[in-house]
Amino acid sequence: MTILAVENLAKAFGGVQAVAGVSLEVGRGELLALIGPNGAGKTTCFNMLNGQLKPDQGSVKLEGRELVGLKPRQVWRLGVGRTFQITATFASMTVAENVQMALLSHHNKLWSFWPAASALYRDEAIRLLDRVGMAAQADRACGVLAYGDLKRVELAIALAHKPRLLLMDEPTAGMAPKERVALMALTAEIVRAEGLGVLFTEHDMDVVFAHADRIVVLNRGRLIAEGAPAQVRADPQVQEIYLGAGH
Repeated sequence: MTILAVENLAKAFGGVQAVAGVSLEVGRGELLALIGPNGAGKTTCFNMLNGQLKPDQGSVKLEGRELVGLKPRQVWRLGVGRTFQITATFASMTVAENVQMALLSHHNKLWSFWPAASALYRDEAIRLLDRVGMAAQADRACGVLAYGDLKRVELAIALAHKPRLLLMDEPTAGMAPKERVALMALTAEIVRAEGLGVLFTEHDMDVVFAHADRIVVLNRGRLIAEGAPAQVRADPQVQEIYLGAGH
């Protein structure tokens, strides 16, 4: 089943065509990697998918529902979660409290003054943290965590809203090689168990080819290749432009 359907997406900034006629689909339980050299248009695509940028043309549908024209919060409410290249947690709050904040938002309790926020959804937060291997650190401040652990907390925060689609922007950036493998293996396990769809960007090609079900490749805003990892790796144009001829 298709969760995300993008058709003929385009965006220009002045005379620069950042994205030109990109179409792609993400299915339930699928990890789709969006790769390309710097300036290929990956971040611009992401920002159009979750409402931060309005496309000049094209369609973005979540299970048939058009998202173009909606604000980021409206897109999020419909079931699109996002993680960022640089983690954004509340450093002075505990791991559990960070996840509780996401749950308060999900349940529309951010502006409720009774009972105390710390008493709400604690058990649900611990269950989410257990899912990502962080329950044992629930009462530690996020400001003292290792970067790889912060990435796991960020994943738990994204899952708190029960998304149907996850947009993951450089999910392993700044992590050690073993941490990268572990995080993406965990993500793949959760995605397939819960039937989510994931679109992720990534510069680490070992991560991409080990964990993506399919890959789409952008260059100068245009889609130049699409397919299974082995198919994309063997594509002469991808080798020349991105992977390097002969690799």
